[in-house]
Amino acid sequence: QVQLVESGGGLVQAGESLRLSCAVSGRTFTNYAMAWFRQAPGKEREFVAGISWSGGRTNYADSVKGRFTISRTNAKNTAHLLMSSLKPEDTAVYYCGASTVTYGENWASYSDWGQGTQVTVSS
Repeated sequence: QVQLVESGGGLVQAGESLRLSCAVSGRTFTNYAMAWFRQAPGKEREFVAGISWSGGRTNYADSVKGRFTISRTNAKNTAHLLMSSLKPEDTAVYYCGASTVTYGENWASYSDWGQGTQVTVSS
């Protein structure tokens, strides 16, 4: 079983930046593609960004393209999400997910999840 622990959330003002981290343990990190999803109150969990096993390929939701950057450091078993030019509509709980088969948008394809970290963007 793989364990995922997110960190780095907080309260920021619109236009500011925030960097989330996801520390992975329990299994070989490079066996997993990684992704970030988010869920706002009253809304379904939505895909934010995904990254391939080696980190060579990435995938972003249209709503965050050009503002967010996903990365991973395989030597440290960690994935990151750098969020810039944050907007109030980015407010949500952010979850990292791990998958052995995809880095795409379907949350059901991810077998393991962290507990989430709250990001709040004030206007």
